[in-house]
Amino acid sequence: MAEHKFLGETQMALMEQIIKDLTQAMKAKEQARLDTLRMMKAALKNQEIALGHPVTDPEVIKTLSTLVKQRREAAEQYTKGNRQDLADKELSEIKIIENYLPAAVSETEIEEVVNATITELNASTAKDTGNVMKAVMAKLAGKTVDGKVVSNLVKSKLSS
Repeated sequence: MAEHKFLGETQMALMEQIIKDLTQAMKAKEQARLDTLRMMKAALKNQEIALGHPVTDPEVIKTLSTLVKQRREAAEQYTKGNRQDLADKELSEIKIIENYLPAAVSETEIEEVVNATITELNASTAKDTGNVMKAVMAKLAGKTVDGKVVSNLVKSKLSS
């Protein structure tokens, strides 16, 4: 398997890369990385079973994005509960998972899409938030985007 790139991959490239990296982590005795890769592989296998077919790269990206979101939320809760050790573990898992995701969209890029969408939909009040959010997330589909950032931007633009 060639070095990991997001353009021109075969359909199973991301899954294959995760399995290959899992083997390398096992041989190198990198326990934290190994545990995270095993968790990722298990989540993807569950997704395969649920879908009834091998996962495609966009499905892998969506599943891994969900794992990152879950870990962010858990880290936040651990920090609130004064369990920084557990929060740090979650944050280190996020870094490993993010290696398999496309680069995150910057806040500036998100803001441009939000502004354009608000203009397109003639949105002006907080009642339009749902429609704007749906359209923005559809435009940014397939990219790594933090939904909270989008939500906060949409709310601030529609409330001013």
